[in-house]
Amino acid sequence: MQLKYLRTLIEGQEQIQRIAGLAWSPNQQKLAIASADRHILLYDDAGERRDKFSTKPSNPANGKNSYVIRGLAFSPDSTKLAVGQSDSIVYVYKLGESWNDKKVICNKFPQPSAVTALLWLSSGSIIAGLEDGKIRALHSRNNKSQSLYCGDSICISLAANTKGTGFLSGHNDGTIIRYHMTDDATEPLGRVVQHPVPPFALAWPHGGFCAGGCDQRIVFYDNMGRQLRTFDHSRTEGEREFTVAACSPNGQAVAFGSFDRIRIFAWSPRQGAWSESASKDVSCLYTITALLWRRDGARLALGSVSGAVLMFESVLRRSVWQDKFELIFVAPSQLLVRSLTEPSQHLTIESQLGLEIDDVRIMGRDNYLVARTEESLILCDLTRNLSSEVPWTASGHHERFYFENPNVCLVFNVGELSLVEYGDNCILGSVRTEFVNPHVISVRLNERGNGRENKKLAFLLDAKTICVVDLMNRMTAGQISHETKIDWLELSETAHKLLFRDKKLRLTLVDNYTGKKQTLLSNISFVQWVPQSDVVVAQSNSNLAIWYNIDLPEHVTLQSVRGEAIEVLRENGHTVVRSQDGPSEHSYQLDEGLVEFGTAVNDNDYGRAVHFLESLGDKPAAKAMWHNLALISLEDGNLRVAQRCYAALGTISKAYYLAEMIQQADKFEQSTGSPGILCPEVRAKMALLASDLRTAERIYLEQGNIEAALSMYQQLGMWDEAVVLAERRGYAKIAELKEQHMDYLISSEQQEKAGQVLEEQGDLQQAMSLYIKAHKPARAARLALKTPHLLHDEQLMMQVTEGLVHSELYELAGDIAHRLSRPEAALALYRKGGVYARALELGRVVAPQEVTALEEEWGDWLVARKQLDASINHYIEAGATQKALEAAVGSKQWRKAVQIAKVLDEPELIQRYALDLAKHLAFAGDLDAAEDMLVRANLHKDAIELLNRHGKWERAYVIGEKYLKAEQSRELFVQLAATLEEQGKYRDAEKVLIAVNEPDLAIAMYKRRELYDSMIRLVERHHKDLLDSTHLHLARQLESRGKLKNAELHFVASGDWKSAVHMYCSTGRWEDGYRVAKQKGTEGASQQVAYMWAKSMPTESAVRLLSKLGLLDTAVGFACDSGQFEFAMELCRFAGKPTDEVHLKIAMSLEDEGKFEAAEVEFLKAHKPREAILMYQHAGDWQAALNVADQHLPEAVSEVLIGQASAALETRNYKDYEALLLRAQRADLIVEHYKQESLYEDALRIAEEHYPAALNDLRRLQAQIQRGQAQAQASEDSASISRAYLQKAAEFAKKEQFRKAAECLMQIDSSNAEDAATLERALLRAAEICNQFLEGQDAQELAQALGPRLLAVKQIGPAAQLYLAAEMPKQAVDVFIRTEQWSKARRLAKEIDPDLQLLAYVEQQQKSSLKNEGNIEQLADIDVISALDLLAEQGQWVRCLEKAKQLNPAILQKYVAVYAAQLIREGNCTTALGLYLSYGAPPIEAHFNIYTRIVLDCLALREEQSEGGSLWRKLRDFLFRLMQALKGSGAGTTEQIHLSPFQTNMERFLLIAHYYATRAACKEVQALQPVALRLSLALLRHTDLLPVDKGFYEAGMDLRQAGRESEAFVMLNHYLDVCEAIEEGSGQLVDHSDLASTDFPSSVPLPEDIHLKNDPGLHEEVREWVLAVSMDQQVDQQLPTDDRGLYESSLGSGDVACLLSGFPVRGRQPVTFQSSDRQVNRDVWSKFSVAVKMSPGSGIADIISFTEKWQGSANYVMH
Repeated sequence: MQLKYLRTLIEGQEQIQRIAGLAWSPNQQKLAIASADRHILLYDDAGERRDKFSTKPSNPANGKNSYVIRGLAFSPDSTKLAVGQSDSIVYVYKLGESWNDKKVICNKFPQPSAVTALLWLSSGSIIAGLEDGKIRALHSRNNKSQSLYCGDSICISLAANTKGTGFLSGHNDGTIIRYHMTDDATEPLGRVVQHPVPPFALAWPHGGFCAGGCDQRIVFYDNMGRQLRTFDHSRTEGEREFTVAACSPNGQAVAFGSFDRIRIFAWSPRQGAWSESASKDVSCLYTITALLWRRDGARLALGSVSGAVLMFESVLRRSVWQDKFELIFVAPSQLLVRSLTEPSQHLTIESQLGLEIDDVRIMGRDNYLVARTEESLILCDLTRNLSSEVPWTASGHHERFYFENPNVCLVFNVGELSLVEYGDNCILGSVRTEFVNPHVISVRLNERGNGRENKKLAFLLDAKTICVVDLMNRMTAGQISHETKIDWLELSETAHKLLFRDKKLRLTLVDNYTGKKQTLLSNISFVQWVPQSDVVVAQSNSNLAIWYNIDLPEHVTLQSVRGEAIEVLRENGHTVVRSQDGPSEHSYQLDEGLVEFGTAVNDNDYGRAVHFLESLGDKPAAKAMWHNLALISLEDGNLRVAQRCYAALGTISKAYYLAEMIQQADKFEQSTGSPGILCPEVRAKMALLASDLRTAERIYLEQGNIEAALSMYQQLGMWDEAVVLAERRGYAKIAELKEQHMDYLISSEQQEKAGQVLEEQGDLQQAMSLYIKAHKPARAARLALKTPHLLHDEQLMMQVTEGLVHSELYELAGDIAHRLSRPEAALALYRKGGVYARALELGRVVAPQEVTALEEEWGDWLVARKQLDASINHYIEAGATQKALEAAVGSKQWRKAVQIAKVLDEPELIQRYALDLAKHLAFAGDLDAAEDMLVRANLHKDAIELLNRHGKWERAYVIGEKYLKAEQSRELFVQLAATLEEQGKYRDAEKVLIAVNEPDLAIAMYKRRELYDSMIRLVERHHKDLLDSTHLHLARQLESRGKLKNAELHFVASGDWKSAVHMYCSTGRWEDGYRVAKQKGTEGASQQVAYMWAKSMPTESAVRLLSKLGLLDTAVGFACDSGQFEFAMELCRFAGKPTDEVHLKIAMSLEDEGKFEAAEVEFLKAHKPREAILMYQHAGDWQAALNVADQHLPEAVSEVLIGQASAALETRNYKDYEALLLRAQRADLIVEHYKQESLYEDALRIAEEHYPAALNDLRRLQAQIQRGQAQAQASEDSASISRAYLQKAAEFAKKEQFRKAAECLMQIDSSNAEDAATLERALLRAAEICNQFLEGQDAQELAQALGPRLLAVKQIGPAAQLYLAAEMPKQAVDVFIRTEQWSKARRLAKEIDPDLQLLAYVEQQQKSSLKNEGNIEQLADIDVISALDLLAEQGQWVRCLEKAKQLNPAILQKYVAVYAAQLIREGNCTTALGLYLSYGAPPIEAHFNIYTRIVLDCLALREEQSEGGSLWRKLRDFLFRLMQALKGSGAGTTEQIHLSPFQTNMERFLLIAHYYATRAACKEVQALQPVALRLSLALLRHTDLLPVDKGFYEAGMDLRQAGRESEAFVMLNHYLDVCEAIEEGSGQLVDHSDLASTDFPSSVPLPEDIHLKNDPGLHEEVREWVLAVSMDQQVDQQLPTDDRGLYESSLGSGDVACLLSGFPVRGRQPVTFQSSDRQVNRDVWSKFSVAVKMSPGSGIADIISFTEKWQGSANYVMH
């Protein structure tokens, strides 16, 4: 936690002005401060003083100064303030809610002794601690007080718990007592602990309490008084006693105040311990007397003994949520949420479990907050200030929250939906579901003012099942299954009804009590319950449907509506439906009266409902509502309202019946005093009215009135129930009742019923008579069949049989005939009556030959009655398969029909039904069976059409191939594809064409329709080798049509982004060109485009463009490099940039041209006079250099003179040398040169005249030999000499002859010093004398002599100081340079040389040193070029190139060229080739020789060294890139070079490399071996570039391997002649007569060595073979010729070489290319195309791809 100072409310005084108390109001709006002058100051939450009032003494006679304030406390409602005073009284002031309210005393509480401490608990009691040790409770409501307990000594502190229900009192003897004002406390009361010192600082935080005092210790106790932790500050410097403590509102932080200091202690929920988190020192604050947290924990106010009041902000951290809310963490488990739009609105969020809040998010349109802890989830409604914290297991933050319901939050996690009601700290309910769309979840919680707990949830168990859950008892209230998926549901506000809509837009109503489900309407696009009612509004098409009484859904009010309904609003007594029709809105008002009726009924306000219905009159809707009200009132027992309803409905019988019930109820109520509805007669009539006879019977029987129950049944004509009741109850008059029953039946002509009664009583004969009389032969027949003796009465049976036949009851008649042993008659009756089951059963016994006929007849009978499906099996049993098939098809029993059809073998029999059966099978998804059916019926075209309709083009094509002619089949499918194309079904047409193996037609279709994406997709799939060329073709076509964006896509897809850039640039769309170059090209390309773009614009616009792109300097550089200096000057002038760089480039250009005077002018304009001087120096024009130096750079004059002197010295012109150096005042250089040349006399001459400082050194050097001779003798007297020198130096110093003293000390050296210490001391003393007393020439001369000697004895610092004192800065810097103390040298150079020339000198010396040491890393930090040179010298080329790559391309290519040259010298051309492939080959003329050498060396390698042909591919790619770069540099290169000869050679080299790569690829494929041989022969055409012996050797060996011995002999014989000429060193020995018919060059350069120099055995083998063949007369030893008279590989006049074989292009329609005039023989191209498909792993695909990349797309389609 951090304390941040906010402001000072009251400034401290110089005398004691003790702040007696502080009090924050619970609503955080007011801060009360009790000052030393007994005034109360009131401040607002911003710290501004708003009010002030004075307190009064308990006894005015004692005067205003007779007391002091001891404590302040606000009431829980923030409207009152309690003030405790030392004159034994507590006043309660009423402050009011606003600042302007009058302050009055509302309570006085006199006390027996002085008040020492004061609290106001949230439970309502004021707690006062007294001087006599008593703790009293003061009750402001009744103005009474009571003593709670009494301590043994004065109460010095009080501390409340965080809930405000209990407190601790601290007493002077160290006692701490706990007391709770409520009965729910778990901790024991009374004395808790005996603290070692008086606990002036006392607080009751989370998990225990803490105390501090004069021992400077803070002790934390648990709830039982056991010490948890002690913080001892007695040894802390400046710490004094703790005087006051305050606990934060959440109990997780405690502040202790002492002298000039606040200490904050925080509780860590994770560690479970207290720790000191912050300490704040405030100087001149003095002792803190009051300390208090604001209710939200974000502010801490303190008062001191000096009268100062300060306010601090106490926060852990703060953050801003999406610039809308500020989240302020005041404790680990508490935060404040403050709206940035309305800063006055803030909410405190706190974990009730005391857990640390980790994650906070504001969701739901910024109305809800979600916070997490390790074990819980906190959900808050920010609009209503409601918060809930529920236990929650961490699940990786995968929960989803839904806030659509204002009362409950839906939390979905891993298939479980949990409901949390805002303001409730438990999960309302959890269910398992996968459907969490708010539209399919409905929650209702105690809505519409329902007094009972009514909480329901409706959700989807699955897509078709709704589950309704009672959230109060966690039980399932019901499940509703539906046949279609449900997409919306909602409960009514009372949860009695449920509406849902399915995917077919049908609206369904469900009664949750009865489970009844009813469809209301279809085509529903909108539905909603009207708020605060049970009225439903829905939209179907253009009608608005309103159900004012949802209990009678058939009564619906329809109203036309425009647009789409969007919501239903009910406010200010009006209910309106809003609709949206395009940009306009419409409103439709509902009948508020009808809506109000539903609300009144729901609220059981029947009088209001009746009054409303009476006001409606005869409206159609009123009838339904009267009926609904009648049912509801009856259910509620309100008979009068029900009578009024039935009267209004015109149901007079029910109204009269209810009137009787009301009279009986009134009588019962008058006689018993109980409600009339409890009357048994009334209850029974109510049951009768509801048709509940059983309940009425039970009520009568409960009253013992069986007569009334029997009478009820008799009146209703229910004699059977009456008889049953009488028998069950043992009614005494049951016989009489039965007689009455029979009389009733006879009199009412119910003979059949009477017969049944007699039959039950056993009077069968009479019953038969009654049945016949009642014309009920069936009952008579059944009775006769059950009674065998009746069958013997033939007359009776005859009557029964006639009656049965007359009634067409043939089955019973047949049964009787069968029982009378007349089977033929029974069979006939069965057949006549259609009772074929009985007929078959009987026929199998009496007439087996009729069974088959009976089955078919039964089937015909069923068909006649349209029971086709039932007839199928009977036809099958009868063997009538054709009829069975007809019946199956007619009844749409398709599966049976298919099974039957499979039995039929003749196609003619099933052709009639085959189409219908196939359609059904196809509809059912069984295409295989449908296809088989049509094929078996010989309906092949129908089968093909069926498969085509279902997209099974491949199978349709198979059938077409199998059963139709090839041309007919292809034509059918191509026509189908054309039809689909006309219908716009291009993908289907494509599938058809692909199925018939016609991808080219599909490609052409897409091309016609300009669907280029699909076209490219097919080309990529079926002609991948043509993809790039297709892209290019489309790009150019689109470019020509002006569709540049589309063209760009295809250019880029083909890899030719340069064409896209060129396209845009040529059309003036520079911005697009720049974009493409920047995205797809190199940085240099984009910069070049930007430069050209700028050149196309006016200069001012160009400057703005280049500045915007950040390329102004680059463009200026481009202009200068290309010699366009005027444009560069214009750019600089308009951009306001100095033109120095441009002038410099102009000067350098003029210098290269030798125009020195013009160059001088430009150098001076560029403010570069030194460069002009250097130019003249290089040119040897010293006078011009001196003139420039004199006029523009005087400090460079000496440099020019020195340079001129050096030139004179080179010519041994010592006279001019001396004169020039003396003119430059550099006699030291002359002396140094003469010393090196041992010309001591001349050196002494110059020194004496011009350089006296060097005289001593010269003389000493001259005397060195003499001293050497006398050295032995001098060593003996060295000790005495050194002491003598020291004594003599002291004498000189006394006489102030300081130079002599110093020189005397310098006479001491290693030869005459006693020891090293003596020498060192003497030298240091000499240096000290020079520094202090010498200056000018004397100081410099002595410093030059003394400095090296100090360095020799390691006295570096004194040596440097010596030179600085002598004003010799360079020598001082050299001291540190020689000792390699570079940092000191640089620092000294910066300090003494503002021009930084010395610093440059230091850096140059350091570079030289690092280079000599080989320290590359440090050298790179200073001079990367030197580091690169060093790496190159050491052979560390990888590091060198990587570092160069990081700089710029020019430096990289420089070192690539150096490395490549080295590799070439070492004979490693392949590595050099790879080097340029990796780093690129720039079109720079300086590299051309290297490129040529690499190519020649690679071409001289043997085929075995080509790494399987990869070398030739690399060489080909290298040359191709080089050629592209050369072509690309033609417009943009900055160097004026001539590329034509080199480019011509490179083009030939590229063709040769291509031939080699193609030959290597052909050798991998057996079918292309002849092409490889052709290439070997074609390469002989280039032996002026290739090694001639290699070419003839390879051609001869390939011919020999192919069996063409005569040609092989000529080639190998010529190879031997060439080898001999190489060995002899003369090309004259080569005879070219055998090759006269070829185009092989006759004059070729000879290689230095033969091709097979490393394999002499192979060379000898060739020699022996040639010798052997020369002796064979059968071999024609000459080359054959063709019809041209030339060898087959030779090119005649006008012939073009095939790009893939090298042979002349012959035959019709060769393959051409879009970007060049080269050609390929069509047969060769076809072979390559086949090889690509047959041998995908070979290199042929690469050859084709490169060829088209090189020459453009191939036009291989024949015309």
